[in-house]
Amino acid sequence: MRPAYLTEQAIEQFIRLALAEDIGAGDHSTLGAVPATKICKANLLVKDMGILAGVAMAQKIFVVLDNSLKVFVNKNDGDGIEKGDIAFSVEGKAQSILMAERLVLNCMQRMSGIATYTNKLCKQIEGTSARLMDTRKTTPNFRLMEKWAVAIGGGLNHRFALYDMVMLKDNHIDMAGGVRAAIEQVKSYLKRTNKSLKVEVETRTLAEVEEVLQVGGIDVIMLDNMSTDQMRQAVKLIGGRYKTEASGGITESTLRAVAECGVDYISVGALTHSVKSLDLSLKVLK
Repeated sequence: MRPAYLTEQAIEQFIRLALAEDIGAGDHSTLGAVPATKICKANLLVKDMGILAGVAMAQKIFVVLDNSLKVFVNKNDGDGIEKGDIAFSVEGKAQSILMAERLVLNCMQRMSGIATYTNKLCKQIEGTSARLMDTRKTTPNFRLMEKWAVAIGGGLNHRFALYDMVMLKDNHIDMAGGVRAAIEQVKSYLKRTNKSLKVEVETRTLAEVEEVLQVGGIDVIMLDNMSTDQMRQAVKLIGGRYKTEASGGITESTLRAVAECGVDYISVGALTHSVKSLDLSLKVLK
C-alpha cells in the first residue's frame, strides 16, 4: 500500500523546487560545452553493496525535466545491489541527462543509504513482534524521500508531520499541567474541531503509564528512555489495551533487547539523521 504522503503533487513540487535550486538561470557548463542536438546514453552504476532506493524517484525527475528521456530499469526499489550492478540506463538529450544527474544522485544515494540501514536493523529484530519505525528527525524539505526510503527498506513510517497525528511528548505534558490534563485537553480539542486523529502519549515512568491507563481514550503509549526492565513491566501493565512504542537512545547494540521486551514499535531517529549514503554514479557511455 502506497503511503498517503506520496502524492504526485508532492513529488513533482519537490522535484521542480530542487531543479530550480540547482539549475537556476541555466546550467552554463552544459549549455556551453554540449551541443543541444547531442543524444547519449548513461548508466546508473552501483559502487556499494546494499538496498536500492530512489529508482521511481529518478524516473520522475527525468520526466519532469525532459519527458522525451527514456529510462530502462534493471533494478527496482527494494532490490539488493552489489558493486558493479547497473541499476538503470537513461537515453536521450545529453543536456537533459547532465542537468538531471546531480538531483538524481543526491536523492538515490541518500535514499539507498537509509533503505540499507533500515533493512539491516529490521533483520536484527526478526522473530519478535516489534516493528521498526522512523521519526520526524529528517532533513528539512527532504522528509518525503527519507520516509519513502524507510518504507522501501522494510520499516514503518511514523506520523509524517505535526498535522496527521497527535503526539503528546514530555514538553506538551509539562506545559499542559500533567498527563491527565494534556490528554483531556486534547480530547476536548479534537471534539471541538471535529478532527479524527490518533493520539500517542509519551511516558517517562511507570507512574505515568498508570496515569495514562486511568485516563484512557488514546491509541499508543510511548515508553521513552526506559530500561528494558521498566519496558517489560510497562508492557505487562498495559496488557495489550494500547499499542506500545519504545523510543529514546536505542542503538544497534540495544535494539534486539528492546524488541524482546514485547513492544509493538521501536522508533529510531538514526534511520534518517545519521546514515551514510550509498556510492552511486551516473556514467555516460562513450
